[in-house]
Amino acid sequence: MSGAARLLYGRIAALLPSPADWRAARRSPGRDLLAGLTVAVVALPLALAFGVGSGLGAQAGLATAVVAGAIAAVFGGSNLQVSGPTGAMTVVLVPIVHTHGPGGVLAVGLLAGIVLVLLALARVGRYARFMPIPVIEGFTAGIAVVIALQQVPAALGVPGEGERVWQAAGDAVLNFARGASPVPIVMALAVAGIMLLGARWRSAVPFSFLTVVAATVVAEVAGLDVARIGALPAGLPAPSAGFLDPFLDLGALSSLLPAALAVAALGALESLLCASVADGMSVGERHDPDRELFGQGLANIASPIFGGIPATAAIARTAVNVRSGARSRLAALTHAVVLAAIVFSMSGLVGRIPLAALAGVLLATTVRMVEVGSLRAIARSTRGDAAVMILTFVVTVVFDLVTAVAVGVGVAIVLALRAVARSVQVEQVPLETGDHRDEERRLLAEHIVAYRFDGPLFFGAAHRFLLELSEVADVRVVILRMSRVSTIDATGAGVLGDVITRLEDRGITVLLSGIRPGHDEVLDGLGVADHLRRDGLVFPDTPAAIAHARTLLGLPSEPPRPPARAGRHPEVPAQTV
Repeated sequence: MSGAARLLYGRIAALLPSPADWRAARRSPGRDLLAGLTVAVVALPLALAFGVGSGLGAQAGLATAVVAGAIAAVFGGSNLQVSGPTGAMTVVLVPIVHTHGPGGVLAVGLLAGIVLVLLALARVGRYARFMPIPVIEGFTAGIAVVIALQQVPAALGVPGEGERVWQAAGDAVLNFARGASPVPIVMALAVAGIMLLGARWRSAVPFSFLTVVAATVVAEVAGLDVARIGALPAGLPAPSAGFLDPFLDLGALSSLLPAALAVAALGALESLLCASVADGMSVGERHDPDRELFGQGLANIASPIFGGIPATAAIARTAVNVRSGARSRLAALTHAVVLAAIVFSMSGLVGRIPLAALAGVLLATTVRMVEVGSLRAIARSTRGDAAVMILTFVVTVVFDLVTAVAVGVGVAIVLALRAVARSVQVEQVPLETGDHRDEERRLLAEHIVAYRFDGPLFFGAAHRFLLELSEVADVRVVILRMSRVSTIDATGAGVLGDVITRLEDRGITVLLSGIRPGHDEVLDGLGVADHLRRDGLVFPDTPAAIAHARTLLGLPSEPPRPPARAGRHPEVPAQTV
């Protein structure tokens, strides 16, 4: 077996389940079974609502909750996490349905699952923690608004048309104003209101399930004329005959790939964030980020085979699972089994649920998605963070989630680079302890100046660095002290070479001191300061460089030091150039 094959085999083996995953289940199976049942009761209306909201129907939501929920529970990296359809994923899927149809969504889900598995094998799960918090809060609030807008037509009981969700919501409002029945909006608001008030009164009670059941009973008994889910087939459906057609057409596959990458990115981010939340709510739990990506990838590969939509971990269901006393993966697996039993035995009853009731469930969900305290804290932190959060929110609502994340992360990176570039300091200081100002005067009198760089020398700070050192005047020798450079990239090394060339063109001799081994490789690779090495102008420390500079100028290497004056502290602040 080759080295690459052994490496791949080792990584796959590390991602597979082990007997240790189920030790906790043997200690308290009763608690896990009860928690799983509780989560299933909460998840049922959400799965139905997200399936309808995605455009593929309630059956797709149930299939996702069953198949993806079971596979992620077994193969995922968290013991307490519950997976299934989510509101954030619904927001991404709606435009895919409009562009590629239901078959396109199934193909996108399969492609996204493959991408997640590859990310797990590449061990990129640990890097999700670098996603800026303002971006996360911004697109979460934006998703909540988009989901709420998506529910307006169902809540009003009228159709709405438009390419964007806000356009469809506005069209539905106009249609409702022409004289539609008020029953759907009353039902939706009643369901949402009872859920929100009930959660504050008794958070452990599954008010989403109870309100949907109550709305269905009222609609049946009173004979209300409201739109319903419709008849559902018993069991899990198989994909259509054209399910694999996009994989046989390179043109169709290339058009689906960007959407699949967006779904994979959202699935990875939401699942890893949810796993972190689950760890924080429990004691002694720590998830494996790469294994979590692996489990979500397998779940998304299997879900489309049974007609399901792409899935992620769900924070709301995971929180219910933890609060219900779950101790192991058995709880999440039980939740999937209970939902499967409902699919096979109660599909007829499920089909009688009014769409307005499900719209009310999602409206309440959007309210609970938004953490007002977190939004206020970010808005008050820095103007940059507030700008990133607001920009991400607006782009999410007006355009789409993928564009919003790209814009938010891009702006956050630019602001971070700007802050880091501003933190880089170029200081004119001597190395020796003692009276720094007297030492500076002696060096300047000898036409020698020593500069120290503090921080990273990278593309964000390189231009500033070039401008500052280009202003050096009345100097014959410049010593560039590199010992405090934390990192250097190709741009920073290239600009360093330009500075050396400019100074030498003005007849100034340049010496380098304190280059770190890692930085030495970057400089050597770009050929920076090769001639300085040949001429013996690179030194391990600054005292040696100062001594050599004095030798070049025909001065004694150690001039007599004047006596220190009384009352002077030896550590005088450095002069910033």
